[in-house]
Order: sequence, then structure tokens, then C-alpha cells
Amino acid sequence: MKKYDAIIIGSGQAGTPLSRKLGKAGWKTAVIERRWVGGTCINDGCTPTKAMVASAKVASLAGRAAEWGVKVDHFSIDINAIIRRKDGVVHSFRDGLEKGITETPNVDLIYGHARFSGDKVVSVELRDGGTEELSADHIFINTGGRTAIPSIPGLEKVNYLTSTTILDIKEIPEHLLIIGAAYVGMEFGQMFGRFGSKVTMLEFSPRLLSKEDNDVAEAIGEILKADGVTIHTNAKTEKIETGSDGKIIATVNINGEDQQIVCSHILVAAGRLPNTDDLGLQNTGIKKDGHGFIVVNDKLETSVAGVYALGDVKGGPAFTHISYNDYIVVSKNLLEQANVSISGRPIPYCMFTDPQLGRIGLTEDEAIKKGLKIKVAKLPMTKVARAVETGETKGLIKAVVDADSKKILGAAVLSAEGGELMTVLQMAMMGGIGYDKIADTIFAHPLYAESLNNLFMNLDN
Repeated sequence: MKKYDAIIIGSGQAGTPLSRKLGKAGWKTAVIERRWVGGTCINDGCTPTKAMVASAKVASLAGRAAEWGVKVDHFSIDINAIIRRKDGVVHSFRDGLEKGITETPNVDLIYGHARFSGDKVVSVELRDGGTEELSADHIFINTGGRTAIPSIPGLEKVNYLTSTTILDIKEIPEHLLIIGAAYVGMEFGQMFGRFGSKVTMLEFSPRLLSKEDNDVAEAIGEILKADGVTIHTNAKTEKIETGSDGKIIATVNINGEDQQIVCSHILVAAGRLPNTDDLGLQNTGIKKDGHGFIVVNDKLETSVAGVYALGDVKGGPAFTHISYNDYIVVSKNLLEQANVSISGRPIPYCMFTDPQLGRIGLTEDEAIKKGLKIKVAKLPMTKVARAVETGETKGLIKAVVDADSKKILGAAVLSAEGGELMTVLQMAMMGGIGYDKIADTIFAHPLYAESLNNLFMNLDN
């Protein structure tokens, strides 16, 4: 049995930087990776999807070129070229991360499937054959998650797509049916609509994006509909069949009535499951919740002292930047004897539709439920000079502020580069800067950020 100071299971956006940090600090560290370095983000999440979203944006601009006085006689979509470009970006990122790990002193990168055989003992089924047993006083679980497949009769009989497999599709679907209309589904729905697919999205809930304010969700829905995407809410998929012509027939109950939707492809985007079912956790004292996520305290330690869970596998917001912050929390606490906690940390996020939705802090609905005394500032992008000049007037900016302290409690920015503009408001929140100060701030003209003057200037009138 090999003894290490630390074992990291999974090389995602927490495990990779943590391995390098620990190695440089003199910890003998083993990184065990079942698949590829970089985790979901680099291989089949953020990096590949945003590379393909960029291609869809160019397609949209080509189709709208006449709005800017530019004549485009003809253009076509080469899905294989789009996939090749995406693959090039992914491989460059993945190879860079792998090189960073292997060149770090005191770090061993081991490819294989790790399972616990005890609280501090891991058995690795090596990719190249054989097994190896490792032990360490500190173990970090960063195994991420995967697509949840709903129990729909007949679904298992069709070659359905997931957010992973659709990234390597070799043809543009004639009609793409998406089960799930949350953030992942919306990005793919708009993307393939712009590539030329007919797109239908099914949302089980009565309305879109239940975590967002209704006015923001409705605005996003209208934007996707303008791109030709059909969205059904209160929709439950009852069964899936294959027709005599090879087409897929989905029986869907929409608002209480059964309908049949005939499509060429199905994308399942109805949630995620943690990769904990094949970790051997039954051989440990590590506790899971009812959904299979590993239970941690506010320092990310599991029910077994010295064993930590980082990233999506622990539940909570499933974002790359949260996983990276998990690395920061544990590394500071272990190496710098800090007292950093995940409690109360900001949770910014961005949905990469076009325009983007950047979000931080409380929604208006959440603030009202908390009984807070608030004011709400709202500005349509049609009133933003930069948006009018660039022809990107879809969307809105919305901020929730404390009526007494004037501090910003949360914001939703649905605009071109909405994530960047949201980050300006996030930094104002971190610095305790009131909306009255932002209203009087000098911003360079004509930037999207300048719109924050107009957003807040009339709030007290």
C-alpha cells in the first residue's frame, strides 16, 4: 500500500489546483482521475459549450447582418467544423492542465477508478490494468456529477442525447426535442435553433426558471421564442416511441392534455446526479443525503474527519467557480491555518444564452419572502445607449436594493455581456457601495456599465 499525505479523487476545477497547491507545499499527493483531467467544465461543460455558443452567435449575426447594413448573400453551417473547433479548444485546456499536474513536484497523476475500501484507504482500478491501494490522512472527493435520466417509458429504447453526447453530434438535428428548460437546456436550445434545427423545449414546472423572478424568466422565454424555439411549460413526457419512419414520437401531457410531438432527436436536460454511487462509500463513515450528495460542514469536511468533498458532488450550486472556491477554502484552512467558511459566500452565475443572464444575490421574490424593505430598479436594454448603438437591445437590467441602507441586495442582468455587467454590481455589493454612489459615478461613455447611472438615478424620485 502506498502512503500519501493527500489523495484527490477527481481532477475537476477544485482537484486540479488543489493538487498543485499541496504539492508545492511539500505534501506528497496522488490525483486519481477516471477519465480526463479538467472534469466536466473543461471536457463536456463550460469550455466546449461556450465554444459552440460562440459559433451559434456568429450564425445569428450572419443571418441578421442586414440590420447593420452588411449584405450576406449566403452562409451555411458546418457542424463538423464547429465540433473540430470546439475539440481544439478543449484539448488545449485539458493538455495544459495535465501538464501542470505532472510537472508539479510531489504530485502523482494516476488514471483509474478509485473506490474507498476504508475511511482513509482507496483502491484504484488502474486504466492500464491491475489495482493499487493508497492511503492518506487527507482525502478530497471531487468526482462531480452526471446527467439525470428520468424514468420515461420507452426513453431507453431511443438513442437520446445528453449534454455530454450532444457535443460530438455529427449532424444538425432536423427537430430537437429537449426534456428540461433550465439553464443547460436553454443554452442548447438557442444554439441548435441558430444552427438550423427546429427546437421544442418541455418544462415540467408551470413556468420557466423558477429560481428567477417571473419578469426575468418571461423575458428570457420571449428571447428564445424570437430565435424560433417553441417552449411548453407544465409539460410532462409520458412515453417515447419510434415510428415506422424512424422518427421519435413523444407523448407529452401539456396543461392536462396529451399531445404527440414527432422529432428526430431528444436531448435530456432535466437535472444532474452526483457521482457517488460507485465510490465505495458504503465502506466508510461518509454520509450522503437523500439525493446521493455527500454531506459536508461549512469547511467542506465530511462526516469522516480529514475527508472533504468539493464541487458538484457535495450538492448546492453546481458551478465551476463554486468548485474553484471550494479549493480556496480547504487550501487556506489546511495550509494557512485560516478559518475560511463557505457560509454566506456570494453565488454569482451566468447563463450563456444570447443575451446572457448574469445573476448575483437576492431576487425580488426572495427579498419579499424575507420581509425586507426594498426598492427595485429596472431598465430595459432599449434605453441603454451602447445597446442601441450595437443593435443588442434585447433584455433588461434589474437590481434589488435595501431601501434604508441603499446597499445592493441582488441583481439580474439580461443583456449582451450580461455576466460582465453583473460582476460590476457584485463588486459593489462586496464593497458595500450603495446604489446612490453608483448613480453618481463617472463611467466611460458609451459602455454597457454606464447604464448603471440610468438604472439607479431615478430610484429615489
